[in-house]
This record gives sequence, C-alpha cells and structure tokens, in this order.
Amino acid sequence: MAESSSSPTHVLVLVAHRDATSLSTADIATARDMTGGGTPTILSAGEAVEIPCPAPGTGDMPHIAPLREEFSRRALDAIVVAAHGRRKGLLVADMDSTIVDCETLDDLARHAGIGERIAEITRQSMNGEMDFEAALRERVGLLRGMPATLLEAAWKDVRLNPSARELVRTMNRHGAHTALVSGGFTFFTSRVAEKCGFDEQHANTLMIEGDHLTGKVGQPILGPDAKLAHLRRLALAHGLHIGQAMAVGDGANDLAMLREAGLGIAFHAKPAVRQAISSQVNHTTLRTLLFAQGYAAADFVG
Repeated sequence: MAESSSSPTHVLVLVAHRDATSLSTADIATARDMTGGGTPTILSAGEAVEIPCPAPGTGDMPHIAPLREEFSRRALDAIVVAAHGRRKGLLVADMDSTIVDCETLDDLARHAGIGERIAEITRQSMNGEMDFEAALRERVGLLRGMPATLLEAAWKDVRLNPSARELVRTMNRHGAHTALVSGGFTFFTSRVAEKCGFDEQHANTLMIEGDHLTGKVGQPILGPDAKLAHLRRLALAHGLHIGQAMAVGDGANDLAMLREAGLGIAFHAKPAVRQAISSQVNHTTLRTLLFAQGYAAADFVG
C-alpha cells in the first residue's frame, strides 16, 4: 500500500453502525489504498478506525466526496479531520432530528390533529425552501387555541437518538462545555438537556394563556443567526477560538453554525445541508462525533 511521503496532516475516520454491520479488514485496506494513508489505529473493534492521511485533494488523497460515496455502499461513514486540535472544547447541538429522533413541533401538531399541514412547512423550512422565522410563525399560528396539555402528550413521544447521552457526557467528562441550541421550544429543550447532561440550553418560547396555546412565539425568535451568535458567544465565554468548537445539526437553520465551527457535522441531514457541509454522518450514530475527535470507545461515558 502507498504511504504518503510527507507527514500526514489529516486523519480519515471510518465508522460502521455497530448494530447493523461491522468494519472489516478489507474496508480498512480500501481506505488506506484510496488515501495513501498510514498505519490505522483501532478506536472500537469492528466499529471505528482512524488512518493518518494527507489533506483532501493533495498527493494521493482524493476529496471527501469520492471517499464518502465509496464507503456509503457499505453503510459506513467517512470523515476527514485535521490531525491537530481534534478534541473540541465546545459542543453546540441542534435538538430536533439531531439529539432527539423527531421534530417536536410536528409531533405537537399531530396530537392537535393538524400534523400533515405543519410537517410540510417543517420540511420546506429545514431544507431551506422557506424562511425559518416565517415558517415558525406560520406553524405556531396554526396551534392557536389548542389545549396546552398537548405539550405533555407530545413529550411522551420524544426519544433520544442513540448515543446522544454518551456524546454529551463524554465531552463533559473531558472538560468540554456543551449547549443545546434549538429552533424548537424550551418546554422540550429543558427536559432533553437534563436527560443528556447539557450544561445549558436555549430555544424559543411557546406562548400560553391560561390552559391554551396563543399561536405566538416569544421574541426574539431563535433562528439561524441566533444559533451562530450562541456559538460565537460560548466560544468567547470559555476562552476558545472557533476552531475549538464542534456544531452538529440537520436542517438549513443550522448551516451558519455548521460552517463556522471548527468541526461542523451534518447529522442525517436534509439534502440542502448535505450539499453544503462536507463532514457528514449519514449511516451511523452520534458516537461518530466522538470518534471524529479521536476518542476511543474505552473513553466513552454512558
């Protein structure tokens, strides 16, 4: 197998979904051949490996798209990261369809009997086809007069995505600051943050009068610009430069923070996000965000 003639500046992280498949020696050999990579380090047997390699597009190393396409055939995720500064001191995470397995506003609408109407607006917004704030106001407006008890009903349907708690607690244990920053609602983010162990949470406020939803959202609305502002504020507050931050999300309202963070991960993302962000998790779980930072499975905190 070809070895790079210069010192590797990057690392290819190759991950399998451990509940669905296994990373084979043939997969690792293919990765080394494609990248001109160095000696592999096993991060989790049969699940994750890292391979030193040149920067994408230099020497023997292709750009990330061909690598991702090659390994997607085996339902593997391939992420290339700079070898220096891999472990991040800040995590800023979206909630809906990232830390949890649903869109909480869509679930709320489903309990209100208007699920299909709101889900279509959500789809357009998350794929960048509608302005986020306008889409949020329109969806919430359709809930006007609905009983506030629907919030508790929707909460019962919320499930954490696999390894969400593991991601947050592992980073916390190793000194990182973790924040849940969502375009959803504090009713849900406060509970999800507590379950996962996030240090803080920020979201929109769903207005209630008496026992009913007013159909309005508290101001200011937390949208794409606010997510980016939180990322910058938190990095500054914790004495970090933006390259020491990781952001993860799936929708168009996450794009600004994903682009600016030192490592922005598109997690099972919408098409518009996958087109814009090169670091993607399309097949595996949130464990991959830890492997990308160089954590071995033995370092994880459950």
